[in-house]
Amino acid sequence: MTSTTSTALPTVERPQPSTARAGRGTRRRMRKDLLRSRIAAWCAVAVIGAFGLLPVYWLLATALSTPESVFQFPPKLVPTDLTLGNFTALAENDQLIKYMVNSLIVASITAVLSVVVATYMGYSFSKFRYRGRRSLMHLVLASQMFPQALLLVTLYAVFSGFGLLNTYTALVLSFTTFTMPLCVWMLKGIFDTVPDALLEAASIDGASRWRTLHSIVAPLAAPGMIAAGLFAFVRGWNDFIFALTLADKEKQTLPPGLVSTYIGEFQTAWPQLMAASLVVSVPVVVAFMFLQRYLVGGMTAGSVKS
Repeated sequence: MTSTTSTALPTVERPQPSTARAGRGTRRRMRKDLLRSRIAAWCAVAVIGAFGLLPVYWLLATALSTPESVFQFPPKLVPTDLTLGNFTALAENDQLIKYMVNSLIVASITAVLSVVVATYMGYSFSKFRYRGRRSLMHLVLASQMFPQALLLVTLYAVFSGFGLLNTYTALVLSFTTFTMPLCVWMLKGIFDTVPDALLEAASIDGASRWRTLHSIVAPLAAPGMIAAGLFAFVRGWNDFIFALTLADKEKQTLPPGLVSTYIGEFQTAWPQLMAASLVVSVPVVVAFMFLQRYLVGGMTAGSVKS
């Protein structure tokens, strides 16, 4: 005879109505708080975006306006008399095209020279130990603390003594003096992240130090080298005081060229100046668009050590 025992099932207590309402109220408040935080975040993004894009919009609006409408008071936020004459006049200005060619030549050579020198210096500071290394590192960093005007006086005297005034060489060397220190420290931080075991393995395989740098380390540091080159290019492209002082009109770059072309003693051609400024900023914008991933990677590569 088989006896069966019945097991009592556990009873599940149902939540009280007041507890359920409290839970729903908490979730509702959390959703409202999340919605408010999102709205606040998007409002902050909109305000910051408007703050950053308003000068660009005003630049474009002025470039598309006629000279008469620019000086209207009160100024119009949305111009009505639009014209493309300010842009078409740029193609007819041969001197302005000459300034742009000078800027491309000087900025490109400055970028290449800064990256080449900074690569060797940064690699030396990172992977070699020798007497005076730390002092040289501090000297390179301290060179950024001197005012550019002070360096300009010294460089002008040196270039004048060697007969290099009004040449591309003077502009490239002067631009390199204030782009190279930051490039050196940027690349040093990147080379610090390269494991020493990788260099030792290359040495065991018979690779010389020269080949190790060019075949192994340089490809790994390529994003940082591109970022350093882009920084040097933009710095050389935007310089004003050195290009104005060390070169004449035949060798001047765009910043002093625009000032001398459109800003006079009694009148400033604002629409033409804004149109020219918009056009000459296109190469830098395009370079940033295509190289932004390398720029971000290169700027942050040396910030964390493995």
